[in-house]
Amino acid sequence: MSRYRGPRVRIIRRLGELPGLTRKTVRKRSNPPGQHGQALRKLSEYAKRLEEKQKLRYNYGLSERQLLRYVRKARRVKGSTGQTLLQLLEMRLDNTVFRLGMAPTIPAARQLVGHGHIQVNGRTVYTPSYECRPGDVITVRPRERSRKLVEAYAQYPGLATLPTHLEFDKNKLEGRVTGVVERQCVALQVNELMVVEYYSRKG
Repeated sequence: MSRYRGPRVRIIRRLGELPGLTRKTVRKRSNPPGQHGQALRKLSEYAKRLEEKQKLRYNYGLSERQLLRYVRKARRVKGSTGQTLLQLLEMRLDNTVFRLGMAPTIPAARQLVGHGHIQVNGRTVYTPSYECRPGDVITVRPRERSRKLVEAYAQYPGLATLPTHLEFDKNKLEGRVTGVVERQCVALQVNELMVVEYYSRKG
């Protein structure tokens, strides 16, 4: 299953708020999209786990194969698999650029990275999935076009609150990773245990 490129409001009507996917908001209609969206649905346990998994996929802009790879990696780490999974996703470079306020959404941050506008520790990184580590310094490539683009984005960040593991100097457009993200700083409302259960039952 490839990365989603369709209507984003349709997704947040179905799954709820996804801050990384879009800044758009849904009107007070809380019904899911589709012809039978108005009907009350009683979700099975499988459907609930599937929805939680889809929240991660759409919010972080991952393919099914990528998310499965992260789940397998989280299983190999001691401790809570669900929290480790969220940490791995939150420490991706595209998400870190988004959380620093350098981009309004994760897709926009992915584009900044892919087009070579972002540097990590003084070197241009083109891989959105690059895993940021404590001590990494994230800056804008020293050219006028890159700086103007990020300055425009930084005026209207996607999220108002900067997580505790990041520092950002708006004048220098310089961010620093000071630690590993804490669970309470994850902006997405998701039950990560259901995601782990989903993949454990898939085998």
